[in-house]
Amino acid sequence: MLLFLKKLLMSEKITNKEKSLWPDEILVNLEKPFVDDRGYIQPLVDQMMKSAVMIESKKGSLRANHYHKTDWHYCYVISGSIEYFHRPTGSKQDPEKIIVKNSQMIFTPPMVDHAMKFPSDTLFLTLSRNPRDQKTYEEDVVRIDMVNDKDSISWKPDNSL
Repeated sequence: MLLFLKKLLMSEKITNKEKSLWPDEILVNLEKPFVDDRGYIQPLVDQMMKSAVMIESKKGSLRANHYHKTDWHYCYVISGSIEYFHRPTGSKQDPEKIIVKNSQMIFTPPMVDHAMKFPSDTLFLTLSRNPRDQKTYEEDVVRIDMVNDKDSISWKPDNSL
């Protein structure tokens, strides 16, 4: 039964209504925070999602180097920075590079090749459409070699999953 539910979630098609909620740009303009004497509340994402994870990346790491078939995600930098590379899936053009700094957020829709390099120790949140258990994640992700991982700390899955 659990496997059936996971497959059902994975088969959810992306609707035009869902696409209309996506930001227009990769680097997301955050809403103005609510501020009072206690501090502030910074709105990040006001959409239905199935995963929120915090990721720590060491200086010199490379993450992603893949695209998602149906998943989208927002990445909000808590500390450090990300060199974010992206291009349309299937493109042979060089990827565009964006520097994402502390307190900035990026959005990655499905079918966009993307990779992240970390010039410093970095902590960030990833807020995603699909569940993040490893099996569901691996069924949706397609690994590519867009950014060279030479001289980077990187990881590739074994094929036993």
